[in-house]
Amino acid sequence: MLEHALGTFDRIAERRGRAPNLPPHLATGIAGEDAAFSHLRRNGYIVVARRWSSGDVPGDVDLIAWQGQLLCFIEVKTRTAHDMTPAEVAVDAHKRGILRRLARRYTRQLPQQTMPAVRFDVISVYLVSEVEPEITHFEAAFGWREFERRD
Repeated sequence: MLEHALGTFDRIAERRGRAPNLPPHLATGIAGEDAAFSHLRRNGYIVVARRWSSGDVPGDVDLIAWQGQLLCFIEVKTRTAHDMTPAEVAVDAHKRGILRRLARRYTRQLPQQTMPAVRFDVISVYLVSEVEPEITHFEAAFGWREFERRD
């Protein structure tokens, strides 16, 4: 219902000429993040931050959500076509390092005494059809260390 309401507001803003003039790649990314946000909420996650940045560490985290006692840092990759390379492959070693640094910064600011269990996820969103986005959620896509074993 929330997703439908937000879509309605976007269409009204477009008709009134008040829609943000974003480059197509940024508009696609935001649409993918919106779809991932809705996907997480439908699956019981509590989303606590969108496009979070620390201010002094470069980069941002697309979504931060709790799944029970587990804190999830989620990178969303959106595409408008199925290319040779899957969207999730774009989360390379450099981006994983940025996400780890931001996760450390975020967890340090939490009010609890001990650091919560953390998981790094990647969500790929394909906006190929106008009906429904194709969403694949890769839980525990990578760990705190680059060569950490994931089960």
